[in-house]
Amino acid sequence: MDKWQRWGVLTLALGLGSLGWAQVPMQKETYPTMKVRELPDVLRAQWNQTKPQMNSNSRCAAAFDSHSDYDRMTLKCSVYIKLGAVGARRAMGYCEEDREKLHIHAPCKIVLEE
Repeated sequence: MDKWQRWGVLTLALGLGSLGWAQVPMQKETYPTMKVRELPDVLRAQWNQTKPQMNSNSRCAAAFDSHSDYDRMTLKCSVYIKLGAVGARRAMGYCEEDREKLHIHAPCKIVLEE
């Protein structure tokens, strides 16, 4: 391959790469979600305690069957994380483990701010 062919391939690759970046939509949560206001008071207090340590990529997941049965609710967070998708996956994994241990019937959901 001569120098002009390499230059053409490189230019094409850079052009296609930049088109791909331009068309990437804003990432949406792929897991079910709930708002902070939907959490039971105990979990909302726990979330508010964790919030100062969180960055834009941190995620929390919660599951509960009742607003009054404190033994059957969980909130698990992935705080120090670089990618939101990884934070969501980890938070959901931690939540699912706890949900099974506590025999919570409701599914885990990612907690979103208002």
